[in-house]
Amino acid sequence: MSEPYDLIVVGGGPGGYSAALYAASAGLSVALVEKDRLGGTCLNRGCIPAKAFLETAAVNRHVSHADQFGIVTSAPTVDFSVTQSRKQRIVDGLVAGIAGMCKARKVTVLSGSGSLRPGRRVHIAQGDGSSTDIEGRFVLLAAGSVPRTIPGFERGGPVMTSDEVLDLDKVPERIAVIGGGAIGCEFASTFADLGAMVTLLEGLPKILPGLDTDVANVVVKSFKRKGIDIRTGVRVNGHTPNATGTTVHVEGGEDIEVDAVVVSVGRRPYADELGLEATMVEVDDRGFVVVDEFCRTADDGVYAVGDLINTPQLAHVAYAEAILVVKHLLGESPIPVDHRRVPWAIYCHPEVAWAGPGEEQAKAEGLDVVVGKHPFKYNSRAQILGETEGLVKVIARREADGSAGQVLGVHMVGPWVTEQLSGGYLAVNWEATVAEVAEFIQPHPSLSELFGETMLSMTGRSFNG
Repeated sequence: MSEPYDLIVVGGGPGGYSAALYAASAGLSVALVEKDRLGGTCLNRGCIPAKAFLETAAVNRHVSHADQFGIVTSAPTVDFSVTQSRKQRIVDGLVAGIAGMCKARKVTVLSGSGSLRPGRRVHIAQGDGSSTDIEGRFVLLAAGSVPRTIPGFERGGPVMTSDEVLDLDKVPERIAVIGGGAIGCEFASTFADLGAMVTLLEGLPKILPGLDTDVANVVVKSFKRKGIDIRTGVRVNGHTPNATGTTVHVEGGEDIEVDAVVVSVGRRPYADELGLEATMVEVDDRGFVVVDEFCRTADDGVYAVGDLINTPQLAHVAYAEAILVVKHLLGESPIPVDHRRVPWAIYCHPEVAWAGPGEEQAKAEGLDVVVGKHPFKYNSRAQILGETEGLVKVIARREADGSAGQVLGVHMVGPWVTEQLSGGYLAVNWEATVAEVAEFIQPHPSLSELFGETMLSMTGRSFNG
């Protein structure tokens, strides 16, 4: 066996490759084990390709309404093979970029399926049947997650998960999306804007459960205007394939004839091949690796991050956890990630972004709050863009005199809000007050000035709204 590495990372997704690169930049010797392609689910079968599809949908939407801007065009058609090629070029370029950074920082990339052994050894099974073992001073598990499925909707034929839908060679005319969470809403929005007839099926009373009600209602109204058939509180009982697609059976309701089904009911941690049963690493009843606030497992020197642990399944959270782990193993006493205040983003149209609790959640936690909200319909930049759906909503702690104090939550829905959230995220995490944030100047005309105007209105004085 070769000399021990300072850090062995199992899994080359966002949490894994960012930990490897960050550790290498700190001067550590690092081995990164990945059985598929660098970038993991996010880059190859998730965030990046899905957003590439969303951008194609946005272009189609814009061209369809070009006459409102004085641009005369013929009716657009979608060549999805070009969309696929463009998506793949983006993905391949980013994958190559990660590989290049690993090479430049002298990260040893090992191809194969890594599993943990006692004593911080990692066994690597290669595709040709050979294997090797390496040893590390520390090991980081970052194996990620895989899509969950539901009985009666096994993968194959017209039934797809978020993995397979990204390989479509054409836009289905009729599509059912099972699951009204973030990923399901992104796919529903994408295909509706590409011209498909979309039915969105959700078992809970509303789509985007857990989202602030005012924000969720904007999405619902927008989806309905797109022609998306939203059915909540429903249960599906399998499907019957036919010559053109399949028939989805809805318990106590009308069957739905579609060309394709996308099952989007969440993701489960992928610890299947990590060999954890032979170690001290604990796994809970939902399959998550159990860690403390520093992402340490019960096995000395072994950490875990990302979708493998029970924290928000977001690539940028995995990045933050990766940095935390490296700082911790270096003895730098880092501050644990505050998962209650991380930034969230949903890239459907209209976009959704938030940090901190919504109004209902804050009140459920017993907090006395002041709420301010302003719609985009009066924002000059939104009107120029022709994107006036949405609002900015701020939740702040109520002071003894009734005024708005510390900013607890910032919630946005509307045009490009995923790019606007940073100010709200900083306000929440710096525990700024409404009065402090209201002092800052926002550019005009801009979408972001709505955030500033909302804060200003909560001081009791304003000039807009």
